[in-house]
Amino acid sequence: MLKLSKYVLYDILRNRVVLAYTAFLLVVSFSLFQMEENSSKAVLSLLNVVLIVVPLVSLVFSTIHWYNSYEFVELMLTQPVSRKKVLLSEFAGIGSSLVTAYLVGIGIPVLIYHFDATGLALLLIGSLLTLVFTSIAFWASIKSKDKARGIGAALMLWFYFALIFDGLLLLIIFAFGEYPLEKVILTLSSFNPIDLGRIYLMLQMDVSALMGYTGATYKEFFGSFGGMLYTFGTLLLWIVVPLLLSIRSFSKKDL
Repeated sequence: MLKLSKYVLYDILRNRVVLAYTAFLLVVSFSLFQMEENSSKAVLSLLNVVLIVVPLVSLVFSTIHWYNSYEFVELMLTQPVSRKKVLLSEFAGIGSSLVTAYLVGIGIPVLIYHFDATGLALLLIGSLLTLVFTSIAFWASIKSKDKARGIGAALMLWFYFALIFDGLLLLIIFAFGEYPLEKVILTLSSFNPIDLGRIYLMLQMDVSALMGYTGATYKEFFGSFGGMLYTFGTLLLWIVVPLLLSIRSFSKKDL
């Protein structure tokens, strides 16, 4: 399994898309730090890149790579290797390559210009979101044999998590504003890894006021040590659960 993962990792790291992704993150990060005199403002601007671009690239790239490597996967399955090991090797290779690209593209500028708890939190959340959406992409890809449908499903998932979910949350808040919704909002936020990442990072930057009138509720819960554990525990579940569903579907799938 380790040899297979290394092969997938080395193959992807030479991929032009991954190199372009790394270069894009480097250019954007250095540009923001150079334009802003206050490095904290640059990190706040990078927050939008992490929450929008990273999930999109992770979803689309992982989906396309899975379909393009389908013949290689079938070849591996003719060897005495279980489907579970092949799938986990593919996930480990793709996930680690995308995390490496992220840590190089965002990590180097952050370590140079803003090496503190907030900068490290940005790197950690971005890495976790990369693995979350790689895991979700595997599940969506395995559920659909058609490449176009699988890529379409990946884009729709990104659209939902990045845009639609927040609209639905605001609709619930405005529709039931007279009722105590604090616990409901906290629970619903757990169903969107992007929202969890945004809440944690904005609390680290101490700009919870930008989250509106729900900022006080978020700060009270997610600002505590227990809230921090809850955030990272939930993000880990977002990685593990889709991956387990992928393994289950792939084990039963007729190739």
